[in-house]
Amino acid sequence: MRQQTTMDEQPVDLALPLDQPQPAAQCDVCAALARQRAAAEAAGDWSKVSDCNIEIRDHPPHRRRPRP
Repeated sequence: MRQQTTMDEQPVDLALPLDQPQPAAQCDVCAALARQRAAAEAAGDWSKVSDCNIEIRDHPPHRRRPRP
């Protein structure tokens, strides 16, 4: 009889985190998000840092425009 364990057979391979996106030049929304991200980073609120990164990355100036 095989002994049941709670561990997976193979180790989990995690990818490296994405780099922080840079705010788009002359975009007030991106600048505000970058300030919020900096404040969250200073406070150690890594969840908020991640949320800000996602919002900056998904903000329209960062999205790739479809090719005509």
